Amino acid sequence: MLEFRKKPETVSHNAKEEPSCQSSENRDLASDYLVERASAEKKEDNLDWLKWSTISKEKLTDCKVFSVSKVLSTSRCPEKKRGNFYTLDCSDWVNVIALSDDDRVLMVEQFRHGIEDLTLELPGGSSEKYDASPLIAARRELREETGFEAAEWLELGKNHPNPALQNNLCYTYLARQLNMVEEPRFDETGTERIASRWLSLPEIEEAIRDGKISHSLVITAFHFLALHRRQIFTNI
Repeated sequence: MLEFRKKPETVSHNAKEEPSCQSSENRDLASDYLVERASAEKKEDNLDWLKWSTISKEKLTDCKVFSVSKVLSTSRCPEKKRGNFYTLDCSDWVNVIALSDDDRVLMVEQFRHGIEDLTLELPGGSSEKYDASPLIAARRELREETGFEAAEWLELGKNHPNPALQNNLCYTYLARQLNMVEEPRFDETGTERIASRWLSLPEIEEAIRDGKISHSLVITAFHFLALHRRQIFTNI
């Protein structure tokens, strides 16, 4: 570097000198980047600073299928921020993919007051406190809503429906070897009305693609089914 400065400055020498200085700057930037990257990776290993701790929780109202609570929390980051957050406490839910021997799925249609329209869904419902397991709830919901029982059951997966607001899980089950044992039984209030229909798997895919099946938990359930396809469908 010093010898270049002693020589008369020419265009060619300047051209050589500039990359050399730039190279030094690049090394400094690279070193800074590596330090930042190492710090970020250390944070990824310990994400406790992202979490919040609950100070208090107050139930505001009980709406039968869920309750609304106000939660006062503090962050674990150095700033120790505080805030009120509103959550829904719900029972766990179940969805059932009832699959016939010819690979058709038993779907249900019902009116949903949230969107004020009909939706095409899977049989399912809440896992009550008295249910020994979500599978017990899945068996009950399938029989009540469709009149079918199943001899073979497989848990396909579970997911959080909306972790921003809710604390519950939704379990998805595959039911096979179906047998209709009775007519569907709806709740005693008379407000529940459900129509059953069979759809082939290609029709299911088309209905999801076209938006005829728009319920996020139903779409998630069929994703779980796809993940297990090699275990379930012998012709794949």
